[in-house]
Amino acid sequence: MTTIRIEPTDALILVDVQVDFCPGGALAVPEGDQVVPVLNRLSPHFATVAATSDQHPANHCSFVAQGGLWPPHCVVGSPGADPHPDLDLSRVGVFIRKAFLPEVESFNNFAGEPDLAAYLRERGVRRIFVGGLATEYCVLNTVLGGLEQGFAAVAVTDAMRAVDVQPGDGDRALEQMRAAGAVLADSSEIVG
Repeated sequence: MTTIRIEPTDALILVDVQVDFCPGGALAVPEGDQVVPVLNRLSPHFATVAATSDQHPANHCSFVAQGGLWPPHCVVGSPGADPHPDLDLSRVGVFIRKAFLPEVESFNNFAGEPDLAAYLRERGVRRIFVGGLATEYCVLNTVLGGLEQGFAAVAVTDAMRAVDVQPGDGDRALEQMRAAGAVLADSSEIVG
């Protein structure tokens, strides 16, 4: 088993662990709430922790009524847009919001506000560890976005879950992350 040691120049990114993406939510990811204890175990070991979220207007372009693919979810001000109630946010230094304009869809938290890359660079971060929801959408695009910004990336495989609209989407996303240069690791391989 490979061991990955957490360094002071590492950051943990909690991707979209929101009520609407967890069981009972408007766009529930199967077993989405199972990422919470894994992320909570990892969080205290990082000097830098960021959390991200969809913050959609009620008329967002991704919603079926506007011709999109999804039911309304993570609408600003709704309980579904809130972080999962059991997610430990005590170490989070910045909250990134994305897809908050009606006409803009975004899965990449490096395209959100405030500027995640700038925040991480100000803290001397060189490598990101990423977990959350959903594997083949916002987790994938945040890992790829981080790599494009010049950060090394570790995708924490047991700290993410896939929607799997098409069977195997999550596995294909993991392979895409690996092919782009990310390290795939189970949390048991990560040492604080």
